[in-house]
Amino acid sequence: PVCVALQRTISLGAGDRQVIQTPINDSLPVSSCSVALLFRQLGITNVLFLFCAALTEHKILFLSSSYQRLTDACRALLALMFPLKYSFTYVPILPAQLLEVLSTPTPFIIGVHSIFQSETQELLDVVIADLDGGTVNVPECVHISLLPEPLLQQTREALSMVLDPELEVADLAFPPSTISASSLKMQDKEIRAVFLRLFAQLLQGYRWCLHIIRIHPEPVIRFHKAAFLGQRGLTEDDFLTKVLEGMAFAGFVTERGAPYRPIDLFDELVAYEVKRMKAEEGNKQKILRHIKELAEKLYKNENPYPAVAMHKVQKPTEGCHLRLHQKPFPHLDEGTVQWIIDQATAKLQTAPPAVKAEKKCMVPSGPPIAAILERNGNALANSARRLEVVRNCISYVFENKMLEAKKLFPAVLRAMKGRAARHCLTQELHLHVQQNRAVLDHQQFDFIIRMMNCCLQDCTAMDEHGIAAALLPLVTAFCRKLSPGITQFAYSCVQEHVVWTNIQFWEAMFYCDVQNHIRALYLDSAEENHTEQVGQWPESTEEPQEAKSALEIASEQLRLWPTMSREKQQELIQKEESTVFSQAIHYANRMSYLLLPLDTSKNRLLRSSGLGDVESVSNSFVTNSIAGSVAESYDTESGFEDAESSDVANSVVRFINRFVDKVCTESGVTNEHLKGLHVMIPDIVQMHIETLDAVHRESKRLPPIQKPKLLRPSLLLGEECVMEGLRVYLMPDGREEAAGGSVGGPALLPAEGAVFLTTYRIIFKGTPTDPLVGEQVVIRSFPIASLTKEKKISIQAQADQFIQEGLQLRSCTFQV
Repeated sequence: PVCVALQRTISLGAGDRQVIQTPINDSLPVSSCSVALLFRQLGITNVLFLFCAALTEHKILFLSSSYQRLTDACRALLALMFPLKYSFTYVPILPAQLLEVLSTPTPFIIGVHSIFQSETQELLDVVIADLDGGTVNVPECVHISLLPEPLLQQTREALSMVLDPELEVADLAFPPSTISASSLKMQDKEIRAVFLRLFAQLLQGYRWCLHIIRIHPEPVIRFHKAAFLGQRGLTEDDFLTKVLEGMAFAGFVTERGAPYRPIDLFDELVAYEVKRMKAEEGNKQKILRHIKELAEKLYKNENPYPAVAMHKVQKPTEGCHLRLHQKPFPHLDEGTVQWIIDQATAKLQTAPPAVKAEKKCMVPSGPPIAAILERNGNALANSARRLEVVRNCISYVFENKMLEAKKLFPAVLRAMKGRAARHCLTQELHLHVQQNRAVLDHQQFDFIIRMMNCCLQDCTAMDEHGIAAALLPLVTAFCRKLSPGITQFAYSCVQEHVVWTNIQFWEAMFYCDVQNHIRALYLDSAEENHTEQVGQWPESTEEPQEAKSALEIASEQLRLWPTMSREKQQELIQKEESTVFSQAIHYANRMSYLLLPLDTSKNRLLRSSGLGDVESVSNSFVTNSIAGSVAESYDTESGFEDAESSDVANSVVRFINRFVDKVCTESGVTNEHLKGLHVMIPDIVQMHIETLDAVHRESKRLPPIQKPKLLRPSLLLGEECVMEGLRVYLMPDGREEAAGGSVGGPALLPAEGAVFLTTYRIIFKGTPTDPLVGEQVVIRSFPIASLTKEKKISIQAQADQFIQEGLQLRSCTFQV
């Protein structure tokens, strides 16, 4: 793209003057009046349908009896999609001989003359827009995801203000006479300004989710989709999810993700105007003023010399073709034409260059994505009080105040439903790792593992809120010693979560870590150079350097790249490639930690939702890894299963190999290094299996979790036990009598024990869960004949992490 518009004036020799001018910025599409005409032909709702269909990669077919209208409509739809570029088949006028192209399985935007309308009737998955009839036909089998609210309604209102300004004052008794629509060319730019604002609102903050994984020799950029959707609170939005997964957005990241390049109107809008648009929401006058400002810029880009008038070729008079003695058009003399071309070439060589050099700069990132509160208004779940409870509980665990921690534990597990509490947990655990407090005793390990599992159980496979990402370094830090020389790490107890088998999660984590290491690489070299030059007081400029983001550092490096020597360039390329390679080895280890189960002796692991035999659950927290299901999914891809290749180790090796192939190819790792990684991965997995065997062997020797002994009730004369005791918790029903607490004395409920069924009564006998109550026994019973109602209820005061539901028994005499 050039930074200044060029203008040329030519004549066709008929007393005319034709002006050819290029736009100021080539990256902005040129639409003339085509967008405004498309809205006149189809209306606001229909064009929005087509816009959403194009962005979500559906097939779109335009029909018209005018070739000019077909071309304009196709070009208008592409102009509306700016800054995204359409990546699929685009044919404004499809020849009759190629109509079978309409049966292609890939998306397209195609124009067809309406004489072939009958041949398009059998297309079942194509959105057909009839420009002459003003209709859009969406087949029943096609579902078009629309813009998320409130953006859809705001866009409709803004388009209505531009296309029909009289609608706002239609109900006034004395409407102002000054209101009228803009000229067609200006209206075209106003409509495009509405869609430009729409994209700025949809993609605001996108640059904060870019990961730069290589700077030299060419920048390699990746987009963290899950983080973007999570921070915007749009994880459930079908439209934006499809757009981010589409080819057009992939091209957008490649083209616009670069940190050092020429910028255009969209870059300025998304960086500097988002806050203004947020503040002006609901104020129609201010919105319209902003639309007109943007429209002026778009119009000026297309018409840099509006004062220059074109003299069109005069229309020939009627019957002129019947005139006798018409001079035939002379044959062009080849020598004369060549002489003219040579003269013009010589003139251009001596003339100063008319095109200025591209003006590159660092692309502004704009404001970061504002933290969006959880929908459903769960302000209580994220209140400061609950976060304080989480912090206190973790402090008690690490200070070995287990009685205090046990009191707060149910409240902590409830708080984990809120995103803020989960982030709070990861931050607190990070602080304790930094203080070298990662080696825990068995009881501390038990508490930390339960909190981590509770934190992860609500994580989706995408991990859009970054909880699993924050816990990943922690599960390889916290550990307990089983015996001299054998240590069990937390990762062996938190494998039962789907996020660990999502390859997109691992890619995003890998790119994030690579970006941090690339950033550190250039920060360290900058500090070394600064120390050499300044010597005594480098500390004064250290903070501003540390504050630089990875994209800012990349922009600076790309600016300096042409000035570096060949040796320096090769050295930087080598350092970056080594950084990516070392991270690939690191992630091969991390993935084997979380995919290989503690008991690797089984060929195929079956995931079980239960906890096994609850009477003999061990402190080892042996959980089934998800690698078994990974093995199944990859073995059955080819349609048959090989007994030898179906074991867990081979499936994990294949999973890691696929990951390494993808990230290393994208990051520019050399083939020699990639081959070395493939040789290394089976050894890494085998070495980890050997370590796990020793850990599994030692974990079996741990004593079982102490469960309260079942207390048998005293039976009446002639009364017999019909059913053995069923281990249960007895929860308070709201009445304070004989429960302690506020009435006086210790709180007897909740109590842990068993419920017994006899020939006469239902009996509960157990002990209070509060360890401070002492050895008191809680007994509740009522005759079976007095039972009036049993009802399944949800338990609010959790006594145990895994108990979510309870049973309420009502009787004429008593209620359990």
